Amino acid sequence: MKKTIITVILSIAIIATLVGIGFVTYGIVKKATLNVPNPVATMVIKDYGTVKIELYPNIAPNTVTNFIRLANRGFYNNLTFHRTIPDFMIQGGSKDGTGSDSPMLSDIMDDVEEDKEYNIKGEFIINDFNNTLLHEKGVISMARTDYGTSLGSTVAEGGYNSAGSQFFITTADNDFLNGYYAAFGKVIEGYDVIEKISNVEVIYRESELKEDEKAPTDENDETIPSDKPKKDVVIESITVDTFGIDYGIPETVEPFDIQEFYNQYLSSSLSY
Repeated sequence: MKKTIITVILSIAIIATLVGIGFVTYGIVKKATLNVPNPVATMVIKDYGTVKIELYPNIAPNTVTNFIRLANRGFYNNLTFHRTIPDFMIQGGSKDGTGSDSPMLSDIMDDVEEDKEYNIKGEFIINDFNNTLLHEKGVISMARTDYGTSLGSTVAEGGYNSAGSQFFITTADNDFLNGYYAAFGKVIEGYDVIEKISNVEVIYRESELKEDEKAPTDENDETIPSDKPKKDVVIESITVDTFGIDYGIPETVEPFDIQEFYNQYLSSSLSY
């Protein structure tokens, strides 16, 4: 009888142990299933190579959503890096290659009733968003317009919320950008490609020089470099692996019209 009781107790203990192992295993499997990797962008650059960039939706969710949406709809294919500055950054994603344009709503969604340019809100500290990603070497961040603060908060916020499709990748630690620009990912493969691009030969844009004006020179009579690559650096494609997650469509805002602001400002000033 005693042996029977002991056997029953041992059996119950073994079953309890197996059940416990089962629950732990289930928890591990469930956690692994829910632990989806961050999206990874693959950027193929003609004549230079391939770069992989891990994106951080937990740090700048709408910025990442916007980038994924543009990339996976082919927006960036065959655009260029239109600005390259050694020991600073390389910038691309401008539709017309000038750096002065914004994407259209039809670039991120179908069946648009009224197609127009759009921007997204800046996800960074000065714009009341807690983005703690530092602009260290290899970080990707959104380019935007900087109107300064001299004309008040309306104009300043117009610049804060002026990002669209243009991005830059840092080639140095740029502390002065922290809190002022929406960093949203980092290069994890192919950083050497970024370095090569940052050191290409550059020229001046026509818009930078007046008619018959020559490029400025330093004390040794050598031309001070501008930032436009002499030969186009072409982005053949950018695609983002989201590992099965649908990040949806980004929230957008209308671009700030600085000219309209100036017109209204002058009108109100002259009316007194």
